[in-house]
Amino acid sequence: MRMTQMLVRSGLTVAAAALPMTLTATEAVAVNTAINVTTSGTTVQVTTSDCATRSNGSMGNASLLSSGQANFAQGRQVTLSGTSTSQAAAWSSVTTGTYTVIVVCADGTTAGTQSVTVSPVSSPTISATATATPTASASPSRGVMGGIGGGTKDYGAATYAAGGVLVAAGVGATVWVLRRRAKPHRL
Repeated sequence: MRMTQMLVRSGLTVAAAALPMTLTATEAVAVNTAINVTTSGTTVQVTTSDCATRSNGSMGNASLLSSGQANFAQGRQVTLSGTSTSQAAAWSSVTTGTYTVIVVCADGTTAGTQSVTVSPVSSPTISATATATPTASASPSRGVMGGIGGGTKDYGAATYAAGGVLVAAGVGATVWVLRRRAKPHRL
């Protein structure tokens, strides 16, 4: 009986956790993703393949809406150009911010809507005294000067001798302690 209650509770927990994912998945299917929006610097471009039919020489229009604009007519409109397999539109000199791109085909159907964020473009700063020609710098004479200790300084023979004496003393002390521990203790 106890095992059955635990299984029922576990099943309800899993079902409750899966419900929001199921609802999100159905909402994602309902969103029209027939357009692809990309940004490059201050240029926003949209491509689609849904507006293949021409009407009066046009395949449709695309509109770039800023955050304060609510409908297609308020945005910056551009005519779609391209072939029957791929249509595109682009906006240049777009300022930093979040925008919505809407594509409406010539037959009046909406090909899609998508949000896009334009990030600020960082430009390199050049001072008035900077030169465009590279200058050579002296390379280290003893290889890479990294690490701690002997990597950057040349020690003499006395330093190496003192280091050897310390290592020998450490080895001797270790041997003495280990031998002493091996002997039986007498009272």
